[in-house]
Amino acid sequence: MTDPFGFLTTPRSPVPARPPAERIGDWQEVHGGRPLLPLVSRQAARCMDCGIPFCHSQCPLGNLIPEWNAYAAHGDWAAASERLHATNNFPEFTGRLCPAPCEDACVLAINADPVTIKNVEQTVADQAWERGLVAPLRPGRLSGRTVAVVGSGPAGLAAAQQLTRAGHRVTVYERADRVGGLLRYGIPAFKMEKRHLDRRLAQMRDEGTEFRPGTEVGRDLDAAELCGGHDAVIVAVGATVRRELPVPGRELGGVHQAMDYLTAANRAAEGDGDEPSDGPPVGDGPVPAPLDARGRRTVIVGGGDTGSDCLGTALRQGAATVVQLDINPEPDGRRPEDEPWPVHPRVYRISHAHEEARGRHGADPRAFATATVRFEDDGTGRVRGLRLTGVEPSTRRPLAGTERVLPADLVLLALGFDGPEHRTGLTRALGLTRDDRGAYARNADFSARPAPPGAPGAGETEEGTPVPDGVFVAGDAGRGQSLVVWAVAEGRAAAAAADRYLTGATDLPAPVTPTDRPLRT
Repeated sequence: MTDPFGFLTTPRSPVPARPPAERIGDWQEVHGGRPLLPLVSRQAARCMDCGIPFCHSQCPLGNLIPEWNAYAAHGDWAAASERLHATNNFPEFTGRLCPAPCEDACVLAINADPVTIKNVEQTVADQAWERGLVAPLRPGRLSGRTVAVVGSGPAGLAAAQQLTRAGHRVTVYERADRVGGLLRYGIPAFKMEKRHLDRRLAQMRDEGTEFRPGTEVGRDLDAAELCGGHDAVIVAVGATVRRELPVPGRELGGVHQAMDYLTAANRAAEGDGDEPSDGPPVGDGPVPAPLDARGRRTVIVGGGDTGSDCLGTALRQGAATVVQLDINPEPDGRRPEDEPWPVHPRVYRISHAHEEARGRHGADPRAFATATVRFEDDGTGRVRGLRLTGVEPSTRRPLAGTERVLPADLVLLALGFDGPEHRTGLTRALGLTRDDRGAYARNADFSARPAPPGAPGAGETEEGTPVPDGVFVAGDAGRGQSLVVWAVAEGRAAAAAADRYLTGATDLPAPVTPTDRPLRT
């Protein structure tokens, strides 16, 4: 066990990030090059090894947090890695990208500072790779069964790795030109460098998983043929339908979806030469510049993680100014009474990108309780600003006398996602329909199910199209937009369901069900 008095004698001390002025000059991770040891081992020793570890309640993977904390505290990286990988295929991803609701559920958080669980998780994963403790886990025997996984985000990759290790022949189909889904093109390198993704993909290839990028099922490959050529199919295409902002001026040049912008930035970092432009020429006007924030007054509409990723990207590209708009009121720094421990509360949080903007401009870049009324035209068909209004916190109704115009040359819409795409070749061939949340409808065993008559998704497939046997839905495609830990957990659970369908039984873990949700009040 850890030091029984560690939480009393050792204060919380997260791994420090590089100075903001340094890190906005490159695309390396914000913690890149910072020493993790012995700091993280001392922090792991703060774990109380609770009789009932509530940190588990906020981790859908069921991570064995007290166990690998104890091993990390004693420097036993082999044992810590084994315990961490027992529940998580990709801890180097989650340790960098997850907002760590487990820390809010730490028993210490009741009246003190929680254990730095996220730092410990990342360190255990990194130490495992550096010490050669992560090796391909090839199956001892082959089942003779084949599985197609559609989508290569964290849910699809987790499902593929689990099923490959169970002895099935797995092929992952990805419509983008590179494998990784949002991990590849949606997450900036300053949050997770792509070498971590590439290293894990190499491990999966060595285990026997096959990848086919540049293949859109339903367009490049007939979905019915895919089903006919495989014994099971897991659909893990993510929630990619972006929410819109239907206000006057949305059609103006310079107004873009955030994911288009982040994809362009990630492609540029990958060395791609053809950058998307900022829109078509207007009349005889100049050819639009590449989709880049350099020298531009940039406004991000949306206060979530995607908006923060856009903020950090714009700062590194050299934006003239950056403002992030959030329709929600500014939260307090303390846990609200209606969000008691151990739930993940809505409190005032500063991301690394916010810290960078504050260091550059001297103030928080966010404007809270603010809504967009319309986009202003510069007379040539391009945006010159946003007309904003303050809103009442609880109803979000406009407040009289608060309208103002915020100058902007580039506007990025980071408003979240409404679910997976519908009415596609994939959905029509497989009979996939929407549930009442806009995700693909599925049964309690993750298998796809048709929508009942009169449901929102009814009629979206050809009349009478049944859902073929052996089709499962995993990740955001069935859950709606969520966290990376939920995606990995869903991939593992869907893999267990598919394995049971293929063999009649399974030893694979199923950490979540389709109806599980984060702990909330």
